[in-house]
Amino acid sequence: MLGITRNRPQPRAGMDYADSRQKNNFIGKIIFAAVLTAICVIVLRQSSGYGSTSVFSRHEAGITHILVTGGAGYIGSHASLRLLKDSYRVTIVDNLSRGNLGAVKVLQQQFPEPGRLQFIYADLGDAKAVNKIFAENAFDAVMHFAAVAYVGESTLEPLRYYHNITSNTLLLLEAMAAHNVKTLIYSSTCATYGEPEKMPITEETPQVPINPYGKAKKMAEDIILDFSRNSDMAVMILRYFNVIGSDPEGRLGEAPRPELREQGRISGACFDAALGIIPGLKVKGTDYKTPDGTCVRDYIDVTDLVDAHVKALAKARPSKVGIYNVGTGKGRSVKEFVEACKKATSVNIQVEFLSRRPGDYAEVYSDPSKIRRELNWTAQYTDLQESLQTAWRWQKSHKNGYGSPL
Repeated sequence: MLGITRNRPQPRAGMDYADSRQKNNFIGKIIFAAVLTAICVIVLRQSSGYGSTSVFSRHEAGITHILVTGGAGYIGSHASLRLLKDSYRVTIVDNLSRGNLGAVKVLQQQFPEPGRLQFIYADLGDAKAVNKIFAENAFDAVMHFAAVAYVGESTLEPLRYYHNITSNTLLLLEAMAAHNVKTLIYSSTCATYGEPEKMPITEETPQVPINPYGKAKKMAEDIILDFSRNSDMAVMILRYFNVIGSDPEGRLGEAPRPELREQGRISGACFDAALGIIPGLKVKGTDYKTPDGTCVRDYIDVTDLVDAHVKALAKARPSKVGIYNVGTGKGRSVKEFVEACKKATSVNIQVEFLSRRPGDYAEVYSDPSKIRRELNWTAQYTDLQESLQTAWRWQKSHKNGYGSPL
């Protein structure tokens, strides 16, 4: 043991000096904790949820609460915007793997009132998380947009598509059944038809998909239809065609992640070429049996598409299933599309013609008679160049999209 001694402090007025300092510090901590607690109580009392459950967790007369899966994505965010404008209560669930938090922030800025909009970061493939969301929220209906959605990518990563589309839809449907949510508006695709022998496509056209994206969507449809046969759920399935355009007021647009540009929509590629992000446009396939050799598609403006969803929601009835094509009824070739994009952007975009993309089909356009007859829906934004001009205005003012995807 070292021979070292330490002098102890001498007591003053019957009190050890070190003990006095410790006690003063202790009292100060108590006062600080008390003040902090008081502030927290004041903030809690001023918040809308204090003393009661969240408005999102209870049903209210006159208010319809919609769960929008994939609501941070291109179509889902536009649908959320329309629902909020129409005074619906909206909960967005998105894992942001393809969506943009920036789109959600725009919606929050547009509708800041309490009880209008909430965002939940979650993956629909996580059954525990999905059930927790349903347990904590009182949904009246679900609009299910969330899905990976690139034909070419689906041929390279088929298992991902079956898991993300088919399996996740099953988990969502199970949660709806368990929590007594009775209305589903399902976002499907014309890709379930494959390459029909006869045009235009009606809802009775045989579904023979030729790529994993279309197959996964058809499987999800089959699951929904099988379940509906022994259920009183109201189901609307919307099979839509090639989506273009953006919010006419310029609040939202399409902003795919940079690594997905190669797989993305032709409109995105056209705009990237016009902005100089890529050197030119690559048109894949010039030997199809079409008038000019390029693919023919039915281009539907996103504003019209969202309107179809809202009309489907309004017409949904218990124990009934509605299946509708959502398109203009007019096919346009890729070459026609490129010419319209050149005029919309006023840029002479360079075009390179390449071999076909795996999984693509020659000609697809809709017969929208049924949706016009039963839902009183007709496409309004049918001028291809005007739809592209609207989208181009957003692209020019948002060259980095919404900024960072996260």
